[in-house]
Amino acid sequence: MTMSLPPSLIATALLAASHGAVAAPMSLDDYLALHGPAPTTRIAYGAAPSQYAQLFRPEGSGPFPVVVLVHGGCWTVAFGGITQMRNVAGALVAQGIAVWNVEYRRVDEAGGGYPGTYEDMHAALDSLQQHALEYQLDTGRIVAMGHSAGGQLVQWIAGREKLPRTSPLYRDKFLPVKNILSLGGLADLRHEKDLIKSSCERDMVQLAGSASNDRPDIYSDTNAADLMPNGSRTVLATGELDTISPPRVAHDYAAKAKLAGDHAEVLILPGASHYDEIAATSPAWRMILPVIKQMLGMAAQ
Repeated sequence: MTMSLPPSLIATALLAASHGAVAAPMSLDDYLALHGPAPTTRIAYGAAPSQYAQLFRPEGSGPFPVVVLVHGGCWTVAFGGITQMRNVAGALVAQGIAVWNVEYRRVDEAGGGYPGTYEDMHAALDSLQQHALEYQLDTGRIVAMGHSAGGQLVQWIAGREKLPRTSPLYRDKFLPVKNILSLGGLADLRHEKDLIKSSCERDMVQLAGSASNDRPDIYSDTNAADLMPNGSRTVLATGELDTISPPRVAHDYAAKAKLAGDHAEVLILPGASHYDEIAATSPAWRMILPVIKQMLGMAAQ
């Protein structure tokens, strides 16, 4: 079931962001320095070194709502990833929310890119479902939150039911995740390929594979914007000063989603860069946290 985001909540988020000292926008170095608590446990979902998830579980008895975190880093190992996501994982656990922090094979790792990176999303969510009872995780209350490249991957997750049956990525059974929070995501591979090249130096063959007789359209099973409508509710949160994935990207994707019949909203984070979006220490987090809690059916205060 999807829920609309009340305008009053956006207003509350904007008001929250307006209080306190104005911080300078975060840089890449600031982002790379982010850290957080150690996870409760580490769970492998495959044999490769990068096929694992970190579980952060609140104290006490569940069942706990879950945020699935998918890190960014331009789909490469060069720009950090899962370690930096511990910063918001700690903040979410403090709110009574369990966190499934996903590592995955990137384009410069063996097996990464197409189809491996997407297969890792399948496997990571399958593993979450398999371990839910053991750790008292409520798979009926899930938000998938991804940053940058991770935004592309969580937006793709929402459309898995629309994957062509001929695709190697097709699955007939999977854990549905319909509440999506994309932070500076670059999800429309078809229409943002030039921006992805300039921002991340990624070629589409790395993210979407090569065309073949069986798969003439490389975007048919990789492009989130082509996997709609899918019944998802997506909030696209982007820093006002984001130059990697500018606000225009969020507005364009939301317009396509709404035209297709899905629910999508844009939340622009005042004074924020591409990196403030994923830092619990930034003023932008005061806007993002109420959205997460509302999506999970929790009190927003």
